[in-house]
Amino acid sequence: MKILYPMAWLMLLTVSLNSCGEKSEAAKTQETDPIPVKTMALSTENTAATIAAAGQFTTDDEVYLSFKTGGILQTLYVEEGQAVRKGQLLATLNTTEIDAQVQQAQLALEKAKRDHARVTNLYEDSVATLEQLQNSKTALEVATQQWESARFNREYAEIHAPHRGYVLRKLAREGQVVSPGTPILQANGAGSAQWLLKVGVSDREWAMIQPADQALVETTAMPGRQWSARVLRKSQSADPQSGSFTVDVALEDAQTAPLATGMFGKATITTNPASGQHNSQYWAIPYDALLDGEGSTGYVFVTNDGKMAEKVEVTIAGIEKDQVIVSDGLQEADALIIAGSAYLTDSSIIRVIE
Repeated sequence: MKILYPMAWLMLLTVSLNSCGEKSEAAKTQETDPIPVKTMALSTENTAATIAAAGQFTTDDEVYLSFKTGGILQTLYVEEGQAVRKGQLLATLNTTEIDAQVQQAQLALEKAKRDHARVTNLYEDSVATLEQLQNSKTALEVATQQWESARFNREYAEIHAPHRGYVLRKLAREGQVVSPGTPILQANGAGSAQWLLKVGVSDREWAMIQPADQALVETTAMPGRQWSARVLRKSQSADPQSGSFTVDVALEDAQTAPLATGMFGKATITTNPASGQHNSQYWAIPYDALLDGEGSTGYVFVTNDGKMAEKVEVTIAGIEKDQVIVSDGLQEADALIIAGSAYLTDSSIIRVIE
């Protein structure tokens, strides 16, 4: 009996090891069972995106008027909304100080003329030297330039309308001390200028938009009315306050439209991927294929061989009614997994079904 006990234990241990091996193989087989998924082929054709942005109407000849020199704002001759003609006097500074500077320059010029004439006569009589004559001539020229400068500043102590138009805003008040270049009035043209809608867009949208892209413009002030438009230009720097980029959308058929500067509007811009270096490639994918989206970044599962899933990061360029526009991240992918993504991890084994 003592000899049989070790043999029995050996047989039981062998059966136990074989059983564990069978379970391990079964578990492994179960873990590697392909996960059924549905895929969508990814084409490399360019895809246009639609961008909606809001802003305010203005005209392309809008201008801020200011004085060249500083001083006390003496008189404003116009009111907001008033029509003005070209050359009309709009505002003046108190010219007491400027007139004194002009008078001083005038007196200095007259003295320089007298000195130069006297030195010239003395030089002809061989009393003054050539150096003295040259110095007097230089002093005369300096005095002449100073007088011209004072006259120029006196001329621009007044603001005149640069063209026929309307006063949009008064940006200063009478009696206010203003520095050189401080905007006093805002004005625009009278019906002959082109209407613009200045909209703010994100950096991603700015990269997608190119000049000449088509757009539709509307305003809540006139429901149901739309104007054809195109992108005229886009800013090359962000607004320091809002952080957005400005895009000017020019209305093509609204010269006589009942619009007003400052009125709010909405532009729907359709990008043209064929134009511009930033619009080389875009993909339109279903919403269900996008995972873990945050801001302009998201993740999707793709496959190149139909057997293994790969999780990749993509850049979201825009969102439309029934699809997401992706601008980066799918260059190396052949197919996008559009169903079954919830059961996948990176490098999961998959089985493509119809």
